[in-house]
Amino acid sequence: MLIKIYPENPNPKMINKAIQVLQDGGLVIYPTDTVYAIGCDALNVRAVESICRMKGVNPQKSDLSIICYDLSNISEYAKVSNAAFKLMKKNLPGPFTFILPTSSELPKIYKNRKEVGIRIPDNVIIRTLVKELGNPILTMSIHDQDDLIEYTTDPELIHEKYENEVNLVIDGGYGGLEPSTVVSYTGPEPVIIRQGKGVLDY
Repeated sequence: MLIKIYPENPNPKMINKAIQVLQDGGLVIYPTDTVYAIGCDALNVRAVESICRMKGVNPQKSDLSIICYDLSNISEYAKVSNAAFKLMKKNLPGPFTFILPTSSELPKIYKNRKEVGIRIPDNVIIRTLVKELGNPILTMSIHDQDDLIEYTTDPELIHEKYENEVNLVIDGGYGGLEPSTVVSYTGPEPVIIRQGKGVLDY
């Protein structure tokens, strides 16, 4: 199913449609402030497992990232030092993934890894979904090195490619090609692991 949601003014009816899919453990493709991504309710272990299967990712070995609405309840899912919080506050919402030590609220599937990526994209559609769902959303980029660019940026072609694998594709306009900048803050200082779209403001 492909639905159109306008970023400037997300239609509540369409948002509810997407929320229903997420609550039922379904998989959704949505826009972010970087590339289009695929996600599910981060606290629904079955849904997380099915995304990992689809993407060929071993959750025991790979870093998993979640999208939060804002920084207010971030400490439920990650251990955030004062210095990390200050840096995140300065740069989020924005095109960054901050890798932090996990906290006890996340399901066991995340705890096999001691770290979790935190995203707060500057995109109204995905943040509205997270807010309305009331849970963070597990997120993985749909970007594939072998793909034609159009299949990762044009929502109609994304739908054509993934319609049998996901429950819903949200058309929020053309997506970008540059991924988020990944910043690890698991030690005393932040370390940029991957330079992407975001330029870190210290």
